[in-house]
Amino acid sequence: MTDRTLWSYADIADYICVQVETVRSYRKHGHLPEPDLVQSGKPYWYADTVRAWSARRPGNRGRRDEG
Repeated sequence: MTDRTLWSYADIADYICVQVETVRSYRKHGHLPEPDLVQSGKPYWYADTVRAWSARRPGNRGRRDEG
């Protein structure tokens, strides 16, 4: 089953245990996938997109249990 819940910068930051500005910096430097949706100028990602990115990103120290 896919999770199409839309996540904001804040949701991603909470998930990977960093500050929101860190996530913004990841996007600015091309370390975050392209948003799945941009609404009113704000980017959003599907939860599955973020989970997949987090699992393969450099420096992932297993901060979240993927199960």
